[in-house]
Amino acid sequence: MSDFVHLHVHSHYSPMEGVPSVTTLCHAAKAHGATRLALTDTNGLYGAIRFLQAARDAKIKPILGTELTNGEDRAVILAKNPEGYANLCRLLSSRHSDASFHFIEAVSRYRAGLILITDNEQALTAWAQISREDLYVELTPSPMMHQALTFSRRTGLPPVATNRARFVTPDEVAVHRLLRAIALNTTLSRLPPNACCAPTHWLMPPSMMEQQFPHVPDAVENTVRIADACHTEWNFGNTIFPAFRRLSDEDAFSLLKEKTLTGAQERYGRIRLEIHTRIDQELAVIDQKHFAHYFLIVEEIVRRAPRTCGRGSVAASIVSYCLGITHVDPIQHRLFFERFLNPGRTDPPDIDIDFPWDERDDIVDWVFQAYGGEQAAMVANHNTLGLRASIREVAKVYGMPADEIGRTSTLIMRRKDFLLFDQVPSAAIWVRELCAALQLKSPWPDILHAAVSVQNHFRHLSLHCGGIVIVPGEIRRYVPVEIAAKGVPVIQWEKDQTEEAGLVKIDLLGNRSLAVIRDTLIAIEQNTGRKIDYAAWDPITDCATQALIQRGDTIGCFYIESPATRLLLKKLWAGMPAHRLPHVDVFEYLVMVSSLVRPAANPFIEEFIRRAQGAPDPPWHPLLKEI
Repeated sequence: MSDFVHLHVHSHYSPMEGVPSVTTLCHAAKAHGATRLALTDTNGLYGAIRFLQAARDAKIKPILGTELTNGEDRAVILAKNPEGYANLCRLLSSRHSDASFHFIEAVSRYRAGLILITDNEQALTAWAQISREDLYVELTPSPMMHQALTFSRRTGLPPVATNRARFVTPDEVAVHRLLRAIALNTTLSRLPPNACCAPTHWLMPPSMMEQQFPHVPDAVENTVRIADACHTEWNFGNTIFPAFRRLSDEDAFSLLKEKTLTGAQERYGRIRLEIHTRIDQELAVIDQKHFAHYFLIVEEIVRRAPRTCGRGSVAASIVSYCLGITHVDPIQHRLFFERFLNPGRTDPPDIDIDFPWDERDDIVDWVFQAYGGEQAAMVANHNTLGLRASIREVAKVYGMPADEIGRTSTLIMRRKDFLLFDQVPSAAIWVRELCAALQLKSPWPDILHAAVSVQNHFRHLSLHCGGIVIVPGEIRRYVPVEIAAKGVPVIQWEKDQTEEAGLVKIDLLGNRSLAVIRDTLIAIEQNTGRKIDYAAWDPITDCATQALIQRGDTIGCFYIESPATRLLLKKLWAGMPAHRLPHVDVFEYLVMVSSLVRPAANPFIEEFIRRAQGAPDPPWHPLLKEI
């Protein structure tokens, strides 16, 4: 085992600062012979779940942490145990969300379970007066290291060696400088020296790091001591279920069963044995998977609006149908509940609910009023530098005129044959061929090469289009929370990390078609005096609706209004023999058509029409005859 562990390391989840991906970091550390590695991205755990997976793949033990900064104050903070992780999330949330945030006081308040590493003498002195435990003086090779070492020896606070790594190899400092210039909206020639880290701040091999501290061997030894103290067996796989009105699991399930049976009476009138059996089967799985609270919360949200559409795999659930979350009868249409939820499924399924687009924000506001920012937060999008943005931003850093940047980037983005640059042997070949094709002169080859190097770097958070997370208790103990520009709390993870961390996401989405339906019903009532009951109307059995679909006259109908869908509907029904029409379920064929309009299905569309119109379809194998 190495006698040195990197405890201060940044990935590209340090916004516009760190260069390598978490995968690159872990593989580089493994190649150096390391068995442990800390990730300490600036003011966040933006890539924590990705880091844990990358570390597992590289067979490295991960240490979770951050470099907390506020003005001139900074400290590396590592989670020593699960309590420390919760406090780390609270501390980062306070840094991003609380106007009264004070660096030294906040760290003091959330210090339990955390290891603190800094060369900030004022902070070290204040924290040492409370407790000297898990408090270290950071030594990094630089002209200022002597001052930090002197402070360590004078106060008796132990030193620890770091290299504040922001790239994997020394030559990547150029990419770091580019990122900093883009972040500061300046050119490379005007980039302030203190805006960048030192060229030596790379992921040095442990043997090289040991050579930097011949006079302070205990600083190197302390890296191992700290790593030994830090929890590394992180498990974020357990689902964190929301709690409905603080009910116990037993009471929540009883209420869910009661609401489901009441809804079944409204939906079906008489509850046949088939319906009762299906309800019992679904409720048993929901109870086993502890999803009763989740269904109750979604049902309560849906009740806030008279027009909603629950879609996706949740439409296969009779419980959701009885609760009014969805409006498709899974018994009539032979939908399998197991697609939505089954005993073998480990990841939490999410429920997508559409609301009229101009009512959706009011629904989200109601959720925050009901559960508060303490329990609820929006899911984030991670905005990264796409290829077009990378080209434009790097060109600005190189000082190119705005009109030339716009003209050249437009030329490049029009060349579809060059946009998949990851399919060529190297970025250098891609740049050379593209510049030759477009006759681009210097410095554009350098700009394009640099643009490739900064592409996909994390830039900032934005709001997911509708994902919201509700947890029992305090959300800030599970994930750091920031305040979005709209004023709502948003977690630091995008949807995939959110789900992988076990947080249950509810998607509350805006749909323009529902608003059109609402406005149409209002207009009909105002102009004719006829009031149509939206909830009672059944379009599936409505003859006029069926005829409209058969004509392919579906412009304005959400999801089935594309030219390809309308053409397929016309061809399907135009050649349908009269003797087959009484036996054809229009809705069922509409489902098939909407599923077929995909690029991969194009070769099979004509065969589908032929069979639908009665042509023989011999099975591929006798055993498939009944399917």
